[in-house]
Amino acid sequence: MAADALPSDIWIAILQYLSVEDLAHLCQTSRYFHSLVNEYGWQAYLRANPRHSWSTSKALQQWSPHDQIRYHTITDHNWSLPSFVARPLASKWAGKLQPVLAINHSRLFVAAANHIYSYIFGRSAEPSAAPSIQFECAYTTTKVLQATRDITSIRCVPDGGYDRTVYVGYADGSLERVVLPACKPGTEGPIHIEPSFREKRPFHGAEAVESISSCGDQLLSLSSNGTAVFFNNSANPAPQFIELRSRSWASHLSHRHAVLGASSLTPLTVHAIHESHISSAPSHILTNSTHDDHPRASAVYGICGTPPSAPWGGSEQVIISGWYDGVVNVHDLRSSRRAHRIPGVSSYPAGGALYPVMSMCDPWLFEPVYSVSSGGGGSCHIAAGTARHSVVAFWDVRAANKGWSVHGPGNDSSPVYSVILENSRLFGATQSRPFVLDFGPGVREETYPKLTKPPREDGLKRRDSSGVGFYCTRYGHSRPQ
Repeated sequence: MAADALPSDIWIAILQYLSVEDLAHLCQTSRYFHSLVNEYGWQAYLRANPRHSWSTSKALQQWSPHDQIRYHTITDHNWSLPSFVARPLASKWAGKLQPVLAINHSRLFVAAANHIYSYIFGRSAEPSAAPSIQFECAYTTTKVLQATRDITSIRCVPDGGYDRTVYVGYADGSLERVVLPACKPGTEGPIHIEPSFREKRPFHGAEAVESISSCGDQLLSLSSNGTAVFFNNSANPAPQFIELRSRSWASHLSHRHAVLGASSLTPLTVHAIHESHISSAPSHILTNSTHDDHPRASAVYGICGTPPSAPWGGSEQVIISGWYDGVVNVHDLRSSRRAHRIPGVSSYPAGGALYPVMSMCDPWLFEPVYSVSSGGGGSCHIAAGTARHSVVAFWDVRAANKGWSVHGPGNDSSPVYSVILENSRLFGATQSRPFVLDFGPGVREETYPKLTKPPREDGLKRRDSSGVGFYCTRYGHSRPQ
């Protein structure tokens, strides 16, 4: 039967169910199918398989659907090897800092001490070249260095596409909505952010703001003493307060849930959100142990959700967390695996105490996990920044027993305090510098900022085989039988 015997609408409907390999093979069968796949097939595949990306999103929009899929396919292959380019985004800072990262579709922000470093994402019209990331400028929040005014948390919020608005939390409990002023060409030195660009949110007293998370125009901030504040991004927000009454570390916000991480017998709790109102009592307790009779106090330092195209379907019911004992847990609020009781805990929420559906760790590094993020090739990976030796651990949830870890460029003897994982790149920050691991194709020397010091003076090892990145020690998680 001739291909054109069926209406094109039927073939177009069939195309959305084909894989990349199937579409590529179909392209080669006839001129009719070559035209049909190029016009409808690749676009249909992109709609059915969206990729989570911040730094490359604007560049990819300028590419044809075929070029976008080529980029994603090569990236997925590099993740499977794994093969990447490791590159510092800056030379070493003076002193030992505790940086945090924030990202939107235009910029990566690195907050360290009283500085905010802005890196802008480029748009590559040439599909063979990776979208660039270049240093834009630096800002200061104070004119004099003070430990109490160190930035402890930062989060980007929507601002109509300008991508310059962030919420910043400080060690002295201050919380501010900051609109970063435009960088002027030729400006030398950091730009001080004047009071006219800042709005105070006096929610946390004198306790350090450990975490800020957001979902659309809703925000959740968490202080070290366990005060969680749920509010919106408006000029006069009406905050709602939750008191955890324990040392607290991390938060995560979605449309339906607020997840809080602390130090206690029940360090990970979920609070439901209904019509822009957060419940004061937890709806779920998420446990680390699968043994009811032997609980132990722990802490949760990092929390994240899953990207839209994750194997779980991108559901807000899935929560990923990094724990003090070096374990990364995946909880599914739909799971039926619940604890009957937890000794020392007198009351349970309606949702009960849930066991993790998946647990992972680096068997060679028994250190706390400070930060977690999800994404990577096929949106199937989890990345964890650990507490020593600048190690980032990775797991593909389709084969979690085949995880691997890598030391950041320079092998600093430092925690990886913050990580952000997207489709082709991982951004991380140690006490010494921010860095990137790039799994995408077309990475060149000009893709990333020039280093201001010779590599050896900056503690960097020899160049890798690409000639662009730097050698990093990598090892697998499998133990010999």
